Amino acid sequence: MKTLVDDVGSFPLPQNVEKRKFEEAYALARECIAEDKNIRENEFLFKNFYKVIADSFKKKLDTGLDVVTYPQHYDMHRQFAELIHKAMEKGTYVVDEKNAVIPEVQVISEEAKRLCEETGNKVALRVCVTGPMELYLKEIGVTPYKDVLLMFAETVRRFVKNSLLNSKYVRTEVVALDEPSFGFHEIAADKDLIVEVLEKAFDFRGVVRQIHAHSPSRIADILEVKNLDVVSIEYASSPRNIEYVSKRMLERADKQIRVGISRTDIDAIMAELYHKGVTKPQAEQLAEDEETIRKRFEKAKEKFGEKMTFTGPDCGLGGWPTQESAQLLLKRTVNAVKSTF
Repeated sequence: MKTLVDDVGSFPLPQNVEKRKFEEAYALARECIAEDKNIRENEFLFKNFYKVIADSFKKKLDTGLDVVTYPQHYDMHRQFAELIHKAMEKGTYVVDEKNAVIPEVQVISEEAKRLCEETGNKVALRVCVTGPMELYLKEIGVTPYKDVLLMFAETVRRFVKNSLLNSKYVRTEVVALDEPSFGFHEIAADKDLIVEVLEKAFDFRGVVRQIHAHSPSRIADILEVKNLDVVSIEYASSPRNIEYVSKRMLERADKQIRVGISRTDIDAIMAELYHKGVTKPQAEQLAEDEETIRKRFEKAKEKFGEKMTFTGPDCGLGGWPTQESAQLLLKRTVNAVKSTF
């Protein structure tokens, strides 16, 4: 089976976009969409949110990714926590269904016809949602309260439900829950509770269900989540990660794997270049070369074989200095993988 190339999500804002204005527009756009208002009719929202998302998504699409995540320019925690805070005012952690919207997905839905006609291909969308455990850690802490954890899982499920697109021009192909803290700083919960929470969050069908974890230390627990399809691990910046999982483990659990094959740890990359005397690196220096990426892909593919159904960069690219440098890394990752077919 061919390995598909996707990306994890975050992407730099265009350099001509003021972050404060984008964040103001983001919150307002989210409210308007929940109220069924057309955000294109608002000049401020069109300029500072709608057009930004549409242009950034096109830049990602142009790299040749098989499945493209909406451009996550907004903080991955605030994006969902701000709505959870509103729900808390009503004494719950469950966000109302009409409010559980990802505004970027709405923009892509409206732009899909144009993008499909320009590229000649139906848009294959990947939706990233911050996972229930990550949100719980930020909002509650490490002490596990089962009923509250399950409410966070239900909120995540509602965001996903409202992001499942399926039209002539666009389809949500993958939904990924992002759990970066899991395995590092985590809730003091046993395996059974973690599995129950994730199974509730993944209670939807019709798409490939991924979970993206930065640490593979508890991957054995994740593999027990019945309605999960793909575990996603970082490999490029943390080569030892693939030692924690074997092809046999995946076969026993009936799971697949996504392996990150290009580095995105931009601070470390820039520090390494600085020590080599490169104080103002260009995009070509920040993005790894195709040969390096291809060798990683081949090594991971050799280990996991047909079980490795997805690959791409390690993590998101939101911290990269420019869209051009992030776009170049995506292009080189795509080219490295496709050159092995």
